[in-house]
Amino acid sequence: MAYKKKRVKKKPIRKKGLTKRQEASMKRHAKHHTAKHMKYMKNLMMKGSTFTAAHKKAQKAVGR
Repeated sequence: MAYKKKRVKKKPIRKKGLTKRQEASMKRHAKHHTAKHMKYMKNLMMKGSTFTAAHKKAQKAVGR
């Protein structure tokens, strides 16, 4: 009888803030998107997601 390994949920990495490069990218990006989209993206990026991954998730969740 094989036992399954117990999976431990990892806590998301919580950053203090975005890097200067990320901040610059977000500022340029904000011209084309709503505040809701931007807030959603920033939240994901603070948890360790990349800019592109955060953008794709935000597009699906809140749209433009």
